[in-house]
Parts: sequence; C-alpha cells; structure tokens
Amino acid sequence: MADATQGGVTPSAYNNTGGTLPDWLNKGDNAWQMTAATLVGMQSVPGLVILYGSIVKKKWAINSAFMAFYAFAAVLICWVIWAYKMSFGDQLIPIWGKAGLVWGYKTMQAQAMLPATQTRDVPMATPFYPLATMIYFQFVFAAICLILLAGSLLGRMNFTAWMVFVPLWLTFSYTIGAFSLWGGGCLFQWGVIDYSGGYVIHLSAGVGGFTAAYWVPILSPPPMI
Repeated sequence: MADATQGGVTPSAYNNTGGTLPDWLNKGDNAWQMTAATLVGMQSVPGLVILYGSIVKKKWAINSAFMAFYAFAAVLICWVIWAYKMSFGDQLIPIWGKAGLVWGYKTMQAQAMLPATQTRDVPMATPFYPLATMIYFQFVFAAICLILLAGSLLGRMNFTAWMVFVPLWLTFSYTIGAFSLWGGGCLFQWGVIDYSGGYVIHLSAGVGGFTAAYWVPILSPPPMI
C-alpha cells in the first residue's frame, strides 16, 4: 500500500480497480458508512422496540413496541418517495428542499454528495460511496428521531393516530431541520454546523416530544392495543 503521508500520493485502496467499478468508489469507505448506519438502525430495531415494550404497563406493551417498529418502516417508505429530496435535494425555499423520488438503479449508483460542505470558495464534497449508501445512512437517523419522539407518547396515543402522525411529522418538521442544516439550507449558510445530530435529531425530537405530550391526550384517545 502506498504511504498516505507522502505528499501527492494516493493510497492504493483509492485507485481505479481495473474498470469494473467507478473510479470514485472505495469499498472501505462504503462498507464503513453502511456499518455505521446499521449500528444506528439497531438502536431502533430491535433496541427501542424492546425498550418501549418493556417500560410501560402490560396492556400497553404491544402498542408501544409497534409504535417504534412502525415508525422505522414507515419512515423508510416516506424517505425514498419524497422526504430525502426534501432534506437533501434542490432548494424549494431556504428551509426546505423539493420533494421527489430517489429510487432507480441509475440514481442509487451515482456518487453521493454532501450539500452542507459547499461555500462560495469551496466546492461540494463528494464522498467515495454511492447515493444509495447516503440515503440509507440518513434514513436511520430520520427513523430514530421519530422513535425518540415516540417515547413521549407511550401510553398516550393509539396506534391509528400514530400511523398518521409519523409521515406528517417527518414531512413538516424533520425535513425542515435536516435541509436547513445538513442540506445546505439557511442555517448552514448562516454558519450553524451540526456534526452529530444535536439539532436535527435530538433537539427536534425533544421539542416535538414535549409538545406532543401536552397536546396528544387532548386530541387523541388512549391506546387501544
């Protein structure tokens, strides 16, 4: 392997693989990105599914566990149909991206881009893995954000109401925070940086949880399963 410390020398892992793969694709970068995303996903399923089902009264256990499981599954569907583009796509307004699909092998196999790296003087960063990996990586964070919020609603919301709440909150709350900071939106342009999801995930889930814990008992009947 070439010495990465020598000026101008590229490690052999980043060299062309003989034409069978794109020049920009690195197997190690792609494998680690997917591994990291999977570890985050496991915090949700089975992690929080088991936790939520075990910390409430017995009569609410199934409802609470399935709130987490449903959120994980529903966010994935919404994410590829419209929410990813709203979070990381072309700008619609300074806090929101344009909705759109992100499936199809040509789209998925294209090189990923990181919108919150581009400034007037610096071009947008393009990591050494495909867009499919980026979509998967960002999906697990969107999903766990909804599941964290669900912790404020255990024993307070029935499952039918939660089924409606998840895609609405993802669309009208999470995507705004994600685009504003990670999608190159207005907050990023103002110099706000969120490296680990403190604003996009934890702050939004916390504020959403406090708000929902107040309003949901008023607007929604108690759990039915």
